[in-house]
Amino acid sequence: MVFLSRAAAARGSRADHTRPEQGGGQGGEEPLHVASRLHAFNRFELKYLVPVDQAAEIRDELAERMDQDPYSPVGGYGVWSLYYDTPQLRFYWEKIEGLKFRRKLRIRHYGDLDGVTDESPVCVEIKQRVNRVTQKRRITLPYGTARQLCDGRETVRHSARESAFIQEVLELVVRLNLRPTVITGYQREALVGRDADTGLRVTFDRRIRGRDRDFHFGIARPENRFTVPPHLSVMEIKVNDRTPHWITDLAARRNLHLVRISKYVQSVEAFGLAPRSLFHIDEADHPSATPTEEQPPQQRPAQDAPLKAGAQ
Repeated sequence: MVFLSRAAAARGSRADHTRPEQGGGQGGEEPLHVASRLHAFNRFELKYLVPVDQAAEIRDELAERMDQDPYSPVGGYGVWSLYYDTPQLRFYWEKIEGLKFRRKLRIRHYGDLDGVTDESPVCVEIKQRVNRVTQKRRITLPYGTARQLCDGRETVRHSARESAFIQEVLELVVRLNLRPTVITGYQREALVGRDADTGLRVTFDRRIRGRDRDFHFGIARPENRFTVPPHLSVMEIKVNDRTPHWITDLAARRNLHLVRISKYVQSVEAFGLAPRSLFHIDEADHPSATPTEEQPPQQRPAQDAPLKAGAQ
């Protein structure tokens, strides 16, 4: 059974209903009453590395002033991203060097990967950083069409308002000779602000894993590995303008520290595609909590060990 969050289903619906009519051409006009497949937004992001058990406590506290994202079911939803880079890992090094303007290209799927087909909705996304602002522009396409664009380097059917973005993706892929580099995946739970904090969004990403081969989302039994220690999660605070004072107070009270972490960078380094940087999250530097007297090391559940090598 294929799991798709309601967000992904909605994106898929938009992809189906915004496809230009046959004979309309690649730049055919899109009816004014139809929602566009193209979306763009700017925001500031703050990231914290939080033990999974502490993340649950923080999430419960946040829930007193925030609502569960309507597209986030109980237990969260899967997020899988295929990242593209140059043979010399240009996007990776731009991140490491902290360039004021940098971009990266990815194909993202929301939900379970079981049963992914060429018709499954995905997002082709350009994520870029301009000074301290994170900008995202993306279009929802069927998976087969997204691969035709990014892997086949071919233009795809699109409306006039989508033309500039499609051409930008093609220009990046062709000019920079982009190729699939790593896949990352994790389970995400999301909360959204209410009332005066409607621009606020907080996410908790756990079981962060990936692979550096077998880049098709629909491959059976992929060999994923944890790229962030499994007892850790990444908490992200995302705001359109300013961070509410009450949430920064919460972070200070819980002794949370800002970290510079990129799931893409973490994966590149975890698979030995580049040397480990100062920003790499290593298990030796973030050991899990010491086992309690009731559960000494030799009595810890045996299933904990193989998870790291064979996470799905």
